[in-house]
Amino acid sequence: MIRRPEHLWLVVEPVDMRRGIDGLSAHVQHRLGRSPCSGAGFIFRNKAGTRLKLLVWDGNGAWLCQRRLHRGGFAWPALGEAVFALTPAQREWLVAGVDWRRLSATPPVDWQA
Repeated sequence: MIRRPEHLWLVVEPVDMRRGIDGLSAHVQHRLGRSPCSGAGFIFRNKAGTRLKLLVWDGNGAWLCQRRLHRGGFAWPALGEAVFALTPAQREWLVAGVDWRRLSATPPVDWQA
């Protein structure tokens, strides 16, 4: 079973989806300055925004999971930071292919129920 990581980080810069566990672990360590074995999860995406990979260390080994959308793309933060933290709710929406950034959106001033 894959346990849910305490912290989940979006790696903002797109990566080559041909990378496996070793290549993505090296990316986390050398490009982001973080430990791939910290217990945190790291989500990577391709340039087109249609594929995700999740890298998680479970204390004994690493898991690498992939998801691909057939229509549309995954909502992603703009380039600027190397990594971006997600809440558990945001992660669920992201993986479902829904714009997770809308969870904290405030309704327009003239909106009525």
